[in-house]
Amino acid sequence: MAKVTIIRPVSQEDSGQKIRVAAYCRVSSDSERQQNSCQVQFEYYSHKFENSETEILVDLYADSGISGLSADNRSEFQRMMQDCRKGRIDRIYTKSISRFARNTRDCLVYIRELKSLGITVCFEKENLDTAKNADEMMLTVMAGLAQEESVSISKNMKWAVRRRMQNGTYKSGRQPYGFAKINGKIEIIEQEAETVRQIFKWYLNGYGITTITNMLNQNSVFGNQGTWNHYHVLAILTNERYTGDMILQKNYMTDTVPFTEKKNKGELPMYYVTGVNETIVSKEDFENVQKLYQSRVQFRNNTGTPKRYPFSKKIVCGHCGVSYKRKMKSNGLYWICSEREKSIKRCPLKAISQEHICQMFIAMFNKLYFCRNEILSPLLASLHEIRLKRFSSHENVMNIQKKILETKEQLHVLTSLRTKGFLDDEKYHVQSAELHSRISYMQKELNRNLHDDDTASEQLEMLIDFFENRNGMMTEFEEEAFAFIVERMTAVSETEIEFCIMGGLKFTEHYPQNQD
Repeated sequence: MAKVTIIRPVSQEDSGQKIRVAAYCRVSSDSERQQNSCQVQFEYYSHKFENSETEILVDLYADSGISGLSADNRSEFQRMMQDCRKGRIDRIYTKSISRFARNTRDCLVYIRELKSLGITVCFEKENLDTAKNADEMMLTVMAGLAQEESVSISKNMKWAVRRRMQNGTYKSGRQPYGFAKINGKIEIIEQEAETVRQIFKWYLNGYGITTITNMLNQNSVFGNQGTWNHYHVLAILTNERYTGDMILQKNYMTDTVPFTEKKNKGELPMYYVTGVNETIVSKEDFENVQKLYQSRVQFRNNTGTPKRYPFSKKIVCGHCGVSYKRKMKSNGLYWICSEREKSIKRCPLKAISQEHICQMFIAMFNKLYFCRNEILSPLLASLHEIRLKRFSSHENVMNIQKKILETKEQLHVLTSLRTKGFLDDEKYHVQSAELHSRISYMQKELNRNLHDDDTASEQLEMLIDFFENRNGMMTEFEEEAFAFIVERMTAVSETEIEFCIMGGLKFTEHYPQNQD
């Protein structure tokens, strides 16, 4: 009879390898921030694992000023889940279930996913630990109570807000660009108001939103969001507040979990309030802008969009740096440098046959397909090793996170002083601008420390998965595969192209001249 010897599993503790721990914190209101701020939680978890022989804190994720009913809008929570899926975390600590999620469905979905990844979660307040086979029924009950508490608070708040809208006592908390609430009164910030008037003037003079956006950025005119984009300009052009009036309840939140914001298309009453603040633009100019905007939208819908070809905006000239254009010749389709098309004296590179481009792509694609284990997998492993080393020496990252939280606390105190009348408007704007600038700089530094190689790793993983799921080599040009893989092509000559593919990889492919 065969003899059986049991080989017992070896845990991380037994192997001497430290468990990689993450901590998740969240606060959702100003009063809560004062009593139990993210900074306090940050310091608590930093000290908790400082001298631990079995656990090491690899990162701390902190969302502040955000509702916990849905995890979708919590950027730090989503970043934590992404790191879990990438195998960077073994265990998560959080203060309570209500900090982790107030939506029962979200709580269970994420807990089950983390279990499938081999990651445990410890809820300190409830003394629940998924590492100890915590009863899912108990977890469901606790999460349900947290959800019901949040739903009840939300309904009460919405009822109170709607009552104030009905009787005309509702006061908007946030003011659009051009306005500020000073000592409880809405006042115009003249410098910003002048920018608003200029935006309306440009649009009525025929400039498009994209052009206006570019002009604002070129002139270093910054809005509440920093650099201007299309949506900032559109929000100004369609906001009736600049005429002195305000429409209440343009959007509303659903009453059931998960709460979602929806545009009010008649489901609920809206309230038009006049004389809310002083005017920045006339009602006549505002109405003319709305008519012009609607006419342009209608024109775009009727004309549609121009046809795009697979290589459009993808090929650049290795000599001039300009884009290639598609050109039909008697013997087939070609792509040619825009400068070369104007004059052969401007560029020495000849046109490239579209058929040759396709063949070069197929050759490059198949080489990667057959050699992916020798090329892509080792590169991905190297990137993961670099990321792991960064996690191991996380002191700089933790210091930056702590400084960001401290600066946000200073900004909160500054806002409170201004609201209570202890700080005049001019000093507030100067000091708050400095703090915002400091936070922005530190956030960029944090992203540089944490995520420099994240995009490349993610794209390489996608590329490897793409090849792993294929049934075989490519025999004919596949437009979808090309669009997915290739980011840019540089024409070196009429028979040589450098392909820049996802993950930042570059490969040069030749087309033998004797095949013509």
